Amino acid sequence: MKSQTWLALILLILTSLSEFVAAQNYWCYNDGNYTTNSTYSNNLNILLSSLHSNMDDSGFYNASQGQAGTDQAYAMALCRADIQRESCRSCVQNATVELLKLCAERKHAILWRDDCVLRYSNVSFFGARSDFPVIMVWNTANVSSPDQFKESLRAVVDDLRVQAASGGSLMKVAAGNHTAPDFQTIYAMLQCTPDISEEDCTGCLIAAAQRIPLEGKRAATILMPSCNLRYDLDPFYNITRIQEARAAMSMAAPPPAPATAAVPPPSVATAPGHGDDNTTRTVIIIVAPVVGCLIAATCVGICLRKRTKKKAVETIPSHEEISATESLQYDFGKIRAATDDFSDANKLGEGGFGAVYKGKLENGKEIAVKRLSRRSGQGDLEFKNEVLLLAKLQHRYLVRLLGFALEGTERLLIYEFVQNASLDHFIFDRIKRFYIDWDKRYKIIGGIARGLLYLHEDSRFRIIHRDLKASNILLDREMNPKIADFGTARLFDQDESAGCTSKIVGTYGYMAPEYANHGQISVKTDVFSFGVLVLEIVSGRKNNSFGNGENLGDMLISFAWRNWREGTPTSIIDPVLMSGTASQADILRCIHIGLLCVQENATDRPTMASVLLMLNSFSTTLSVPSPPAFFMSNSSDFRISLEKEPTHSINSSENGASITKLHPR
Repeated sequence: MKSQTWLALILLILTSLSEFVAAQNYWCYNDGNYTTNSTYSNNLNILLSSLHSNMDDSGFYNASQGQAGTDQAYAMALCRADIQRESCRSCVQNATVELLKLCAERKHAILWRDDCVLRYSNVSFFGARSDFPVIMVWNTANVSSPDQFKESLRAVVDDLRVQAASGGSLMKVAAGNHTAPDFQTIYAMLQCTPDISEEDCTGCLIAAAQRIPLEGKRAATILMPSCNLRYDLDPFYNITRIQEARAAMSMAAPPPAPATAAVPPPSVATAPGHGDDNTTRTVIIIVAPVVGCLIAATCVGICLRKRTKKKAVETIPSHEEISATESLQYDFGKIRAATDDFSDANKLGEGGFGAVYKGKLENGKEIAVKRLSRRSGQGDLEFKNEVLLLAKLQHRYLVRLLGFALEGTERLLIYEFVQNASLDHFIFDRIKRFYIDWDKRYKIIGGIARGLLYLHEDSRFRIIHRDLKASNILLDREMNPKIADFGTARLFDQDESAGCTSKIVGTYGYMAPEYANHGQISVKTDVFSFGVLVLEIVSGRKNNSFGNGENLGDMLISFAWRNWREGTPTSIIDPVLMSGTASQADILRCIHIGLLCVQENATDRPTMASVLLMLNSFSTTLSVPSPPAFFMSNSSDFRISLEKEPTHSINSSENGASITKLHPR
């Protein structure tokens, strides 16, 4: 009798646990907690705040935030392949809010929703297969002919597993049906996170299939961190959407594989039984003990010519490196035909390094082609730099390089075509400025910030852009910003943060004083340019539009600072915004952030991670900015060289082109 009582109590506890998990489908790993407002907490909040907006048609995105170490945050989201992008983003956004509440202050957690899965951790799990924990949900009703049913089910699962695993690095999914006994049809869908290899995807799906209920249940779903499997006797997926997505992803260039590390699985917990509407569902969570230890990510070296051992280096790719990009090389004749022999009718604009043309390939795809000028300051070094750099970068807010073409002295760079030209065509135009209200401008500011953060901290190398300006921000059909023009970018190893150069490149009005005067390069160089750009977006005025006669140093940043200091910051705001429904407090906060970014002392400027936190968290208190840099008045020689034609030592790429160079883990 006593043993029966204990058994009943245990069953009651397990049943309660089952009902709780069935309603939530989440797991809080027991491998560490974090405290509110800690570095990890801030990194995680920044990362998760932008995760949903980076979800594209592939339905997958993974990223990290912060410097390498225990305080770095990693996150991944995967949506069902048959849902639309907006539904995917909504699911990920809701999952973010939900999981942070369910697993408050846990460093490692995962949540499965109907349309997506979200996972985050303080240890990288990218590219590593993980089979635990497991969520299993099934219909308790059995089929009439279980043996024949299981044979039919095995056939469709085996076929779809091969299809799913053979998908590329953007999408690994397959769906289909198979005839079952008693005039029924089995519908099934299998999906892996695309960051894992074909072998790992196959192994994960095999492990999932082994957990299919043996009794012949008419429907079941098996959810794992790296893959999922679902079947039903009723249709549940949109096969047309899946086929379209697979076709689109097969045409897209694969992103570079992020650094991987094995994630230690947690301990075991099991639970049976749960009812849901007209059918009964049972959920079992299986968690394995710790099976491995952290694997250090393999560091990838880059070829650099060192001026001194302690200085940062200029990028000089070798011929072998260019040959590695042969898959990106286009036939020169086809590009010439696509642009109608580089006709003036297709010319989009011209910058310091060459003209840009619109083209259309034989398959109807629109492209933007930069034809490098033979007289430009960009030689073989810059050309190879941009090809090799952009080929490795994949991000929502960076212009996407499609390839290049060479013939004799001709050099072409082929980019995705961005429909709405560049930012300067809108904010500085007295008519078009009305087309971008505050919501659009705020989205543009946030997108540029996320793109820079990727370059500075989350890409394979630490990248300093060095020529961030309005004409180098392109706008797509949905007015999302894409950072362009990487010919002057500098690469550093992840453990390097600053360097010096004797070759100053960039654009008057956007250069940080320490860079313009002394050639000192750091991430704060781009932060300064970003601050100028923010002030331009808010005011609708160019930074150098205030200069006249001897007053060249009186630029937008000094105008903004004077009005801020004198208590009249609304004088800075574009009148177009004042007549709309925009929140004046939000606009003033962006002006405040812009002034923090253009402070004269580089160490006083925030990092892009801090900028994103300030943009997304209005509870964050902003510090008082110190006076901005007025470096033009301190260097007459430098002012003269910028006022005349570009010299060999100063390559100005200032232009009015709609595309200067061609939008990224």
